Amino acid sequence: MEIEVIIGLEVHAQLNTKTKIFAESPTVFGASPNTQVSTVCYGLPGTLPVLNESALKKAVEAGLALGSSITLFTKFDRKNYFYPDLPKGYQISQYDKPICVGGKISFFLKDKGETKVVNLTRIHLEEDAGKLMHSADPSIPFSYVDLNRAGTPLIEIVSEPEMRSSEEAYLYLTTLKSILSYIRVSDCNMEEGSLRCDANVSIRPKGSTEFRTRIEIKNLNSFKAVKQAIDYEVEWQKDQYARNLTFPQMTKLWDANALKTVPMRTKEMAHDYRYFPDPDLPPIVLTREYVEEIRATLPELPQAKKERYEKDLGLPTYDAEVLTSEREIAEYFEITLQYSKDAKKSSNWVKDEILGIVNKENISITEFPIEPKRIGELISLISKGEISGKIAKTVFEEMLTTKDSPQSIIQAKGLSVVRDDKEIERIVDKAISENPEAVEGWKKGRDRVLGSLVGAVMKESKGKADPKLVNDLLLKKLGPLGPKS
Repeated sequence: MEIEVIIGLEVHAQLNTKTKIFAESPTVFGASPNTQVSTVCYGLPGTLPVLNESALKKAVEAGLALGSSITLFTKFDRKNYFYPDLPKGYQISQYDKPICVGGKISFFLKDKGETKVVNLTRIHLEEDAGKLMHSADPSIPFSYVDLNRAGTPLIEIVSEPEMRSSEEAYLYLTTLKSILSYIRVSDCNMEEGSLRCDANVSIRPKGSTEFRTRIEIKNLNSFKAVKQAIDYEVEWQKDQYARNLTFPQMTKLWDANALKTVPMRTKEMAHDYRYFPDPDLPPIVLTREYVEEIRATLPELPQAKKERYEKDLGLPTYDAEVLTSEREIAEYFEITLQYSKDAKKSSNWVKDEILGIVNKENISITEFPIEPKRIGELISLISKGEISGKIAKTVFEEMLTTKDSPQSIIQAKGLSVVRDDKEIERIVDKAISENPEAVEGWKKGRDRVLGSLVGAVMKESKGKADPKLVNDLLLKKLGPLGPKS
């Protein structure tokens, strides 16, 4: 029987505010346990939460970027459950009036040659819980609570169950991460817990419209784990149905060492949490003017930028995808282009030379030592014929360790292109006389030998000869290409 996989994702993204959503405590990652807390975070009697306006604004920005409708009258609710890292005994979240409703995420499926659209159910604001730390030493049978994360502002982005494979889930997540990073509402650092994903997975016979029992896989902290966990869970459910076994709706955890999902608890329903409006927080009333002011500040989003690079700049799809993968990379490229005036050459240098070093060194492009202005100036010198590509590489290496302009490096090291026609002609004649086999190959119609002769001239001139002049002189001296033998 052919089966269909049904996947919905719930993504928690930490909003990059300086303080928590309802308290003035900082949100610094990696601080010593229980040092980023206040009386509000501890849930001490008599303390009152106050909404962080920056968190509200960032949630609206996320909703607008993802095509959601912004709820003008919204409120906070108490989600009641007991756990040691939840000091109040409830989590402040949103239930029936989320800040954002609807929206969509689109991504391209290369194997099918089509764009997939996954609709969003909602985006709501909520606070994070603390963290339990369990002793690895059997002789210390204790668990410890760190409340540094308690009260950290989150948005939960809930998709419709419209993904049909782990690959689609992966592409959905990478697209979502790119958008949230572009608008800079979250750093989306999965290693630091800034982006966490829960996957709801079920299967059904192909063609069926009824949903079967779903399993929720909690706290997947890498894109690789998302794919692995979904693939494992699909096979597990297929095996259960094949043996005519049933299973309850439940929550599982992903065991990265055993590479399997492990039951955690039966799945709670909404009524189990006894939601009710938080009496300590007044409703939020927004105006359309407020929402439109925020919309006007949004940057160009990655998909729109990619399409512009292809259409207006004439860049290949692959180039456009690489250059728009991160906002900082796109900004670097665009400043480079302002000075180089050559989109394709700028693309080649940014995606190959610069990102090659960035990826090798595992740094951000904002940490790369050469500013885009200097790279643009270097490319401009190549385009003008003042230096060859080979010389440019030499200058580039020098620029990595100095703040000098490419022009000053060229002047100081005497790297300008040789434009002395007689000197270049002398070198061309020498290359022809020292490479009789290449000359004979030309006479026999082998046009590829021209490249070897150009290479010989460039080597003799130490890369300083004007490549165009070299090419023209060789063609003139070799004569017409002979017939192929």
